[in-house]
Amino acid sequence: MSNQAAGPPSLRFGQVVIGPPGSGKTTYCQAMHEFLSHLGAARWSVVNMDPANEGLPYPCAVDISELVHLDDVMEGLKLGPNGGLLYCMEYLAANLAWLDNKLKQHSDCYVLFDCPGQVELYTHHSSVKSIISQLAQWNFRLSAVHLVDSHYCTDPAKFISVLCTSLSTMLHVELPHVNVLSKMDLIEQYGKLAFNLDFYTEVMDLTYLLDHLAADPFFKKFHHLNEKLAEVIQDYSLVSFVPLNVQDKESMTQVLRTVDKANGYCFGDLEERNLQAMMSAAVGADFQFNSTLGVQERYVETSEKTVEEEMMDL
Repeated sequence: MSNQAAGPPSLRFGQVVIGPPGSGKTTYCQAMHEFLSHLGAARWSVVNMDPANEGLPYPCAVDISELVHLDDVMEGLKLGPNGGLLYCMEYLAANLAWLDNKLKQHSDCYVLFDCPGQVELYTHHSSVKSIISQLAQWNFRLSAVHLVDSHYCTDPAKFISVLCTSLSTMLHVELPHVNVLSKMDLIEQYGKLAFNLDFYTEVMDLTYLLDHLAADPFFKKFHHLNEKLAEVIQDYSLVSFVPLNVQDKESMTQVLRTVDKANGYCFGDLEERNLQAMMSAAVGADFQFNSTLGVQERYVETSEKTVEEEMMDL
């Protein structure tokens, strides 16, 4: 019998896809899975971590509903949707051996974890944090992909709220973090932005947003509170966003590169693919792409005033 000790388990990489309800997490997982399949990338698997997800649009390698389902919990324990979901995630955290056995069947895959949308799971509840901690012990190298609906950019108050939520999530989850503005192809339907798109993606000087809020009688009396919230966000200087349109090849590529850099996948032996070469090889793939850059260009072209000029008018 050989006395040679077994080597450490190989690194596994993946994304923890999180965000508020309706932000497009499942759509993102489906689009990313299809995108990489068309490019002939290394094997990818999607793990459904949401016990309320039904009719999944992607091939699911592991489904938490096989272990626990939200409807069963709500009926059996007489809980509401939020309480039932928290129970489900706590149940998963207490039965991680089940998840480990399922993931071992896909040990050679890059994994997308499609997570539930309840915000409290990522701001102060401990179940998801403990699950992620265990995944790290199983040699997963993960990055959090935090999706935020781009329509929040059209409302300064909502955008500041989203920034606070994103910052709180980054500090609680404790993963390399990529914030994503989703549904960029629909942003023009939500209304005119107060500033150019890069103001929101780079989270520039928030005092300009505060001045917009001051013009609203409802928010005027909360100006000092909003000012302090903006100071907290800017003092940490952590939050920025990558725009995403799942129908845009360049946008999907930008998000993928950012995430791969965050979790270290692009620096390892597993990252042998050259994304540019794959993009060239995928010419003719059946995608209906629209340019996200065009959205930014339209805002730049239609904006007749600079930020400073708008401030002079206030």
